[in-house]
Amino acid sequence: MDYLSLIKKPIERDLNDFVELFNTSLTHSDGLLGSALSHIRQRGGKRMRPMLILLMAQNFGRVSQVTQNAAVGLELLHTASLVHDDVVDESSERRGQASVNATYDNKVAVLVGDYILSTALLRVSLTDNQKIIQLLAELGRTLAAGEILQLSNIQNQEISEDVYYQIINNKTAALFEACSKIGALSAGATDEEIAAAAKFGQNIGMIFQIRDDIFDYFDSKDIGKPTGNDMVEGKLTLPVIYALNNSHLESMQTLARKVKAGTVNPDEIAVLVEFTKEQGGIEYAERRMEEIAEEARVFIEKYTKDKAVKEALTAYLEYVIQRNY
Repeated sequence: MDYLSLIKKPIERDLNDFVELFNTSLTHSDGLLGSALSHIRQRGGKRMRPMLILLMAQNFGRVSQVTQNAAVGLELLHTASLVHDDVVDESSERRGQASVNATYDNKVAVLVGDYILSTALLRVSLTDNQKIIQLLAELGRTLAAGEILQLSNIQNQEISEDVYYQIINNKTAALFEACSKIGALSAGATDEEIAAAAKFGQNIGMIFQIRDDIFDYFDSKDIGKPTGNDMVEGKLTLPVIYALNNSHLESMQTLARKVKAGTVNPDEIAVLVEFTKEQGGIEYAERRMEEIAEEARVFIEKYTKDKAVKEALTAYLEYVIQRNY
């Protein structure tokens, strides 16, 4: 099924307006800065976060200029955080394309990230909506705190599913939660509707990140990162956490500690990946996604009235669960 077409159907014109506004915001006449921004623009992506904002606004009212400025502000904040994350992680690729720090250098990447962040603040200020401005500022703090928590967790010897959820909640889930909340806010939704939309977004984000983490156990050119890349970076994600906590094999616990210490080699990572699959780690992560999805479906049934928007949000949820890159 072509989920993306279904998602875009009720917001096609609004999405085109968003892309135009976003690209204009990421344009500069200066040579080096202009070149770096052009490099980022070419990444494009599927616009999952802006589409969620637009759909929520459509669901609770209409897409307005406030919605568009908020959507561009949030996507710029997210873009800035990715540019900075690649510097922190020393990543040479972002979704199959050379990262800014690899194309230029760390200094340029950090400054470009700062420029995009400032542009995000400028764009969201044009909403003249204090609640949306505050929400975006809080999101920036949450994303940074999530990254720091993830870095500090590498040193933590405990292998905890609860800490994993805390990290992805502060990183990916917070982003989707803000999208849903901003969309509903911009359309004048009630406090109850905004809270329900926020929870829906959080659930979408949790599913999105679990699916992303499952990708790390399979080799695919589409994904743009090698198998076991998270482990190379010292991260243990849900599938392997489940496998480790349900087998208690000391040899695998030793390898997990080596992952956290940054001393693991590619052969040992391959052993951990295979062990995770044998112990049902992938199936467990998929079950957790489905459990969270059930809660998201309740929101769609209760809070969406328009047929096209209901179909779009259902397609959005199914796409996040089933996507293969």
